Amino acid sequence: MSVIVNAIFPLFALILIGFLCARSRVLGVSAVESLNKFVVYMALPALLFQSMALITWEEINQPGYIAATVLSLAVVFGVSYAMDRKRRGRLADASLEGLAASYGNAGFMGIPLCLMLFGDAGLPPVIIATLITACGLFAFSIVLIEIDLQATPGIWRTTRKVGRALLFNPLVLAPLLGLFVAAMQWPLPSAIQQFTTLLGAAASPCALVTIGLFLAQSRPTNHHNTVWRIVALKLVLHPLIAAILVYWVFDMPPLWAHVAVLLAALPVGTGPFMLATLYRREPAVASRAILLSTVLSLVTVSLLVSWLIP
Repeated sequence: MSVIVNAIFPLFALILIGFLCARSRVLGVSAVESLNKFVVYMALPALLFQSMALITWEEINQPGYIAATVLSLAVVFGVSYAMDRKRRGRLADASLEGLAASYGNAGFMGIPLCLMLFGDAGLPPVIIATLITACGLFAFSIVLIEIDLQATPGIWRTTRKVGRALLFNPLVLAPLLGLFVAAMQWPLPSAIQQFTTLLGAAASPCALVTIGLFLAQSRPTNHHNTVWRIVALKLVLHPLIAAILVYWVFDMPPLWAHVAVLLAALPVGTGPFMLATLYRREPAVASRAILLSTVLSLVTVSLLVSWLIP
């Protein structure tokens, strides 16, 4: 239990700092948008660029693990997406809720948790899962959101508008540039690497503080059922699907299988909140799903760890 508490405590502390800053008026109403834009346009792109630029083929040459991770994400995203489309019908909202139900807090919580439980051997699978989630799943959700928001009469006009929006979206452009650097086998200069490390390290803390600011300023949401559905899909369905895939479908080392299930059981990450705020959709749903899933994960992840590591 102490391992889980150590991993979760910083999340609550940063959200609480944002909450207290808003209530004491140290940071005003405009701070939510300003901090979120800093994360979206600067800190997170730096993190994604560096992660992709430094990746090697040896690190990602785990086809079974990658297939299980991608499929579990796709199933949970698809289930949430279908449920929301049937209920409300808006593509952008369904995409954001699908993202929330499948986007785990691998970077901020998964890395320290796996290091404490599995040592350095647990780091490579966490990095791969983080890249798949933060780059692949994130970019896919952005594409769906842009298709909805940029929709105009005529398929070609819509395609051009979506393409232009994606081309200048730093959350899509940064990992693609990093992947190009890795493919060309260009070493990152030390100065660039230190710069992206410093800037990228601010992404998760600032996003969590922003959530605290938003929670202090927002009114109660009417989407309680949606929040609970997202949390149930994230904490129950996602690890269940992952366990079926890694233990009975795909072949991989036992440690990698354990890490895959543990990462699937993590609470909702900050990505859905950042996108909901950026695109002015319904950030209250994402923020409350993050908070509630993080609280409940103290129990669910502890039970899972006791099962994985008797």
